[in-house]
Amino acid sequence: MTVMPRQSYDWTVDDLESLPDDGLQYELLDGLLLVSPAPIPVHQRAVRNLLLLLHSACPSHLEVFFAPLDWQPDDRTSLQPDLLVVAKDRIGPKRINANLALAVEVLSPSTRRKDMVLKRSKYEDVGVPSYWIVDPDAPSFVAYDLVDGAYVEVARADGDEGVDVASPFAVRVVPSGLI
Repeated sequence: MTVMPRQSYDWTVDDLESLPDDGLQYELLDGLLLVSPAPIPVHQRAVRNLLLLLHSACPSHLEVFFAPLDWQPDDRTSLQPDLLVVAKDRIGPKRINANLALAVEVLSPSTRRKDMVLKRSKYEDVGVPSYWIVDPDAPSFVAYDLVDGAYVEVARADGDEGVDVASPFAVRVVPSGLI
């Protein structure tokens, strides 16, 4: 039985169990239900290629995952970063509750504002040390690190330009190579 529609800010992670498995992405941000359509091919290609890149460079104490996988830092938030990196000893049986080492969002027309504003703000507020945004339309890549509680841009690349990123581990990203 579906519990939608409901206009409120009182959704909890427990409410997600009753939502349909209908191909939509259901996320919670401070009790607000966010619904997005399934991603498009260029989005998935960028996610896949970045996953392969991160996986090949990832140190053994960390693990790279891809959406859909719930990251639930509190009872009113359940986000699904396109890619996430977390310490292996902090992985739960059904979801990730521990702080992430890295959250990555690949922009889509339907998620651009959510990824660049809402999710970025939550990642920053809870202390995710590194946040990356990939825009397959440009193509471009921006990396942020948390410094004194706020994200600071530490790397940027466009098109065929490559950039070396140090956090959470060393990797070289070429935006055009992701799409």
